[in-house]
Amino acid sequence: MKRRDLLRYLALTPLLPGQLLSITPAEGKDTIMDDVDKFFKGKPKRIAAILTEYRPNSHADVIVGKYLEGYNQDGMAPYPRSKIVSMFTEQVPDTDMSRDMAKKHGVPIFRTVADALTLGGDKLAVDAVLLIGEHGVYRMNDKEQKQYPRFEMFLKITDVFRETKKSVPVFNDKHLSYSWRQAKRMVEISKELDFPMLAGSSVPVAWRIPAIDTPYGEAQKYAVGISYSGLDIYGFHLLDSLQSVVERRKGGETGVKAVQCLEGEDCWQFLDQNEWASRLFKEAISHSLTKVEGDMKELVKSPAVFVVDYKDGLKVAAFLLTGLVQDFTVAVELENTSKPYSTLMRLQGKPHHHFGCLVKNIEILFETGKPPYPVERTLLSSGILDFALESRILGHKKLKTPELAKVNYITPNASHFSSTGWDENGKRID
Repeated sequence: MKRRDLLRYLALTPLLPGQLLSITPAEGKDTIMDDVDKFFKGKPKRIAAILTEYRPNSHADVIVGKYLEGYNQDGMAPYPRSKIVSMFTEQVPDTDMSRDMAKKHGVPIFRTVADALTLGGDKLAVDAVLLIGEHGVYRMNDKEQKQYPRFEMFLKITDVFRETKKSVPVFNDKHLSYSWRQAKRMVEISKELDFPMLAGSSVPVAWRIPAIDTPYGEAQKYAVGISYSGLDIYGFHLLDSLQSVVERRKGGETGVKAVQCLEGEDCWQFLDQNEWASRLFKEAISHSLTKVEGDMKELVKSPAVFVVDYKDGLKVAAFLLTGLVQDFTVAVELENTSKPYSTLMRLQGKPHHHFGCLVKNIEILFETGKPPYPVERTLLSSGILDFALESRILGHKKLKTPELAKVNYITPNASHFSSTGWDENGKRID
């Protein structure tokens, strides 16, 4: 498609109405959603999707797919209001969907990141950027981290911002980077070039059962999270989920002073020897809908826990127990409340409505130019994971993390998770 024809397409193509998922705010205060009518003034935002690959059930499928084919990915409303106007894919596997989807929806695919942002011209021609650097064939390092090129793709995006002397909001899916240094640099560049940025996992904003959040501004003593799968791929989801509930504590986020990874028998010993961990573990797992009955020490072949010491005294244990559960549960001990906070963060298979919850928050960023929650949440989660995996290859030693101790921020008193799920047909409930 020529640039002239592309601009005509963008001007004439009708847009389907968008709709936001309902959420439950903490203490009934959600200042962003109180101004929801302001989201829909002016023209819909034009989005460039910068992707590693786009195949069935990839993150590109379940995020970009909702922009192209509606939140239920069935070609019917509701749709996000913003519109994908360009794509770049670094890899094109045999199962690629990008070419067929682009043709179906009239979205051009460009050969370079720069062309996708300028629509083949010499000026920034989009209102926001989706950076989805998940999935694809990439090397693993010695820490068993897949080296997705999120940082490199981010640099290509921000090079365009520098060259055109203009910047727009950016959403980065999942980790900022496998590398703490790269993650930190990405946030620094966003501040330097003065553009709003959002990042992170879909799990913190998924349907919670019960649909509650940690009390805002109340002191916390301990927290436990339980999940499954690989230390890198799902370890991040679990840490980001925990961070979303502990960041609301009294004094805000103050940073992390030490991190340790324990595996095998050392994981079970940690659970047995720390009464707070055992107590909160039982509370968290009581919400699981997938827990397998039996001796968990026999069920789980490769148990692991990330132990995180925060600068203000909070202690967190994130357990990855494949074979015992296939969901995400958390529990937090509050200083002045006898019963712990605990909940399930519920996920769904196709069409992956928890990613619809994430898209809703991405839309807040794109429509208002303000992230609904700080990018520093994901910066800290990314850093904790990187240092935890460093601890693992250094003999599971406890690592001091003065770098992470400098990450401090205050999250707004508003919750951004979904309080509703899906019906018996798998359709989203609003």
